[in-house]
Amino acid sequence: MALYLIGDVQGCDSALQRLLTEISFSPSRDTLYLLGDLVNRGPDSANVLRRLMGYGASAQCLLGNHDLHLLAASVGARKPSRKDTLANVLQAPDREAMLAWLRCQRMALLLEHQNHPYLMVHAGVLPAWTAAQTIALAGEVESLLRGPDLNDFLHQMYSNQPNAWDDQLQGIARLRLIVNALTRLRFCTAQGEMEFDTTDAADAAPTGYMPWYDVPGRRTSDVTVAFGHWSTLGWLNRSDVLAMDSGCVWGGCLTALRLRLRLSLGMGMGMGMGSVEHERIQVKCEQAQKPGA
Repeated sequence: MALYLIGDVQGCDSALQRLLTEISFSPSRDTLYLLGDLVNRGPDSANVLRRLMGYGASAQCLLGNHDLHLLAASVGARKPSRKDTLANVLQAPDREAMLAWLRCQRMALLLEHQNHPYLMVHAGVLPAWTAAQTIALAGEVESLLRGPDLNDFLHQMYSNQPNAWDDQLQGIARLRLIVNALTRLRFCTAQGEMEFDTTDAADAAPTGYMPWYDVPGRRTSDVTVAFGHWSTLGWLNRSDVLAMDSGCVWGGCLTALRLRLRLSLGMGMGMGMGSVEHERIQVKCEQAQKPGA
């Protein structure tokens, strides 16, 4: 059985098909963990969703900002932009089945693979949140997605405020902040105040801000946080973070990372805890979009 992390697909179904062929993916044996932005900007969002729906529990999917944008567009809470390529979902005969499936996907996942913890999100995690708290807060949004109040939230989802976490936040403000952190975060201050305008690489941080994963004392530094969303960041392979968006829809690659455990011998202690080997597999995506969020 193999476990794979996969970065932002963004409607590039042909690239996804070629990547799955490259890794010899078998839904009866292997599990995919897709880190959000399944749809939009690429040419075939509908077939991406149909493919992943067909894999059942073998495809564990997170929701990204583009996936939530699709849900918002489906209820008239957001007008599709000229860059959107969502029509083949919104006008499909099986539209409702695809949207219903999207509503049942996750906002964050915590995976324990051979005693090594992975926290998976689409964009980022606020420095004050632990891995367990992140999963609990994601669960609040997941309950909303599957409940009767989703339409009302989608009409109020688009705002940058509040931009900092407070345990006392309630209602729409609380849910909006959780969504923004998990699906849009790139830069924040040492105090966790988020900034959403800058989409450039990590060295372009605005004054007073830094990449969320470099905040001193970040409470998820004890796990490996795997995320997508940030195509201009480039490949980031650290013990505490894995950046998986390799810019497929912008003419880059679609990336899968196979998780392996390399056991090491401890001095006088027999088999040690080991370290994780990441086998990176990529396929080129023939798109010519201008890079963006």
